[in-house]
Amino acid sequence: MTMRRGAWTALTVLVTIVATTAAGATEDRHAGYYYPKTVTEEVYEARIDTLPDSDRNRRIGFVTGVTAGQTERPYPPNTAMFAKGEKAEKLILVGLQNGPLDTLFRARAILALLTATARTTPVFRDIDPQGKYTFLDLLKLLGFEQITMSDGRTWAHRIVIR
Repeated sequence: MTMRRGAWTALTVLVTIVATTAAGATEDRHAGYYYPKTVTEEVYEARIDTLPDSDRNRRIGFVTGVTAGQTERPYPPNTAMFAKGEKAEKLILVGLQNGPLDTLFRARAILALLTATARTTPVFRDIDPQGKYTFLDLLKLLGFEQITMSDGRTWAHRIVIR
């Protein structure tokens, strides 16, 4: 009876490990491909709601616009930004060079720069004349559910946007 109980316990543990691993693999299929496995994660409570007409096309258009702006500069881009997911609801920002995204602190500084840039756009000025929203709020407005940032080598950090 004790051996049978031990076998059931071992089987239960094995099934739990396999189920957890499978759930994690389907949850983030981009880890290990676009960036290292996510090391840290946080939740950001947005101060704005998603626009009713925000859809996959709007999110892809946003990323395309940001990328086009980067390629118009006289120097190579420091980061690559792209949308993934069935509805393009996942934003990924990866460092292309050593330096700009080497630490989480630098990644947060990039988010602050993106906030400042977003605040210069007419749309953002219209909805936020007091300048209280951040780049993460803009992502929520567009319908993004998360942003994953990485140096492209050693770490990744995900911010889930609610």
